[in-house]
Amino acid sequence: MASSAQSGAGPTEEFRYPGSRLGLPEDGPGSVAGWGRRVVALFADWLIAGLIASAVTGKPIWAGGNDFNTAQLVSFFAMSAILSGLGGGTIGHRLLGLRVIRTQPGGTGYAAQVGLLGGAIRALLLCLVIPAVVYDRDRRGLHDKAAGTIVVRR
Repeated sequence: MASSAQSGAGPTEEFRYPGSRLGLPEDGPGSVAGWGRRVVALFADWLIAGLIASAVTGKPIWAGGNDFNTAQLVSFFAMSAILSGLGGGTIGHRLLGLRVIRTQPGGTGYAAQVGLLGGAIRALLLCLVIPAVVYDRDRRGLHDKAAGTIVVRR
């Protein structure tokens, strides 16, 4: 009796490494970024947002306070939305050799610009924290899935 499913072609077979289901390479440029680089890039961006907030509020970065914290969060959101959406990555991403790309090939393929709306969706959910720590086998957090993006190595 013949089976309608091919032997060995199950869900575990199609997942070989993060990004394989999306057609990304396993290593090198264009491969899915590792957690270490992504976390360091996030901290770099948060520090830069803190420096911007310090300049705006006139308080040192270590002083804190509600107005400083709000200014830092708004700076982080704006920086992440604009730079990821229109520039392919934040300052932290660039420092760590990362970039944000669309996952749906369209016209110019994966390297196509994310766009301001995609960057804003990604940044908003990143600011909420929880969507960023819930992720799939391709290392895409809920913020990346909602925006149709993935972080890869340059």
